[in-house]
Amino acid sequence: MPTVYVMRRILTALFIIHSPLFFSLVAAQDLLGPVPPAPDYSDPTQWYKMEKGAAADFFYIVSTETGDYVKNGETYHFADTYDRQVCAGILMEMQAVDSMFNHQFNYFSPYYRQATMQSWANMQQTEARLPIAIGDVKRSWDYYIKHLNHGRPFVIGGFSQGAHAMLEILKEMPDSVYSRMVATYCFGYRIPQEMIDSFPHIRPAQGATDLGVTINFNSVRSPECAIPAVSEGNVVCINPVNWRTDTTTATFVYNWQGANDTLTARMDPDSHLIVVDGFQDDFVLPVIGRPGNYHHMELRFYYPYIRQNISDRIATYRAICRRPER
Repeated sequence: MPTVYVMRRILTALFIIHSPLFFSLVAAQDLLGPVPPAPDYSDPTQWYKMEKGAAADFFYIVSTETGDYVKNGETYHFADTYDRQVCAGILMEMQAVDSMFNHQFNYFSPYYRQATMQSWANMQQTEARLPIAIGDVKRSWDYYIKHLNHGRPFVIGGFSQGAHAMLEILKEMPDSVYSRMVATYCFGYRIPQEMIDSFPHIRPAQGATDLGVTINFNSVRSPECAIPAVSEGNVVCINPVNWRTDTTTATFVYNWQGANDTLTARMDPDSHLIVVDGFQDDFVLPVIGRPGNYHHMELRFYYPYIRQNISDRIATYRAICRRPER
């Protein structure tokens, strides 16, 4: 006969197994799947770094460059930061951004267990998986501030999933660190009004050289082409060609891999999207894409203007703070 103690243990176990909490935990684990080991940011292999002896830094968080993959018979929904084959796309974006935007400043970009593209198929998956990615980025940021920044002014950039993580950093940034923040570039993501109201360090940019601000934009052929996951509820937008927040149209030349197209960009005041006219491209992003949405073009369209703007804002910061060149 089982003892009273044993019977209590059995009944407790049965209660736990049949409780809603148990099933929700099991469901959450099913949504996560196998999770790769956490990156150790004291390990140089967990960074793409270009230390150029400059007086300012550019910290960049890559977008979603990983798809679901199979290892040992299991399907993974997170990047394995120690697997260079899995992270090949991540490295390509890190290198491209350093080349396009950051020709003269120190560059730091962390590998992180980003949620795969398929994770964005529905909000239940997204919400279950993003905390792991964001947790990694926060730890990388803490390591950067403590061990790599050395008190220099900095710019932060993040694209798509990387922009989401960047906003989480801003929410928790202490004033002592924020005082060195030149600007943040939120490429292809959404900033709702309640975020601005709740977090004073998330301040929308109003012009080309204001400091301590967040630059944000999403590009489309027309407002109906918006992707809800990255732009729904957004209220922050600045035109990255003329650096205005009104509806003034700006003409720019798209020059990428042989293209030499003259396009226009204007801010739509109702949707807070950048409407690009003249671009001929039918590519649709997998999983979340819509025809006429230019999420995949955010960096390519505007890189000469962003590169100059980063330099201009850092120059403004240095002039105000009177920090001499090294």
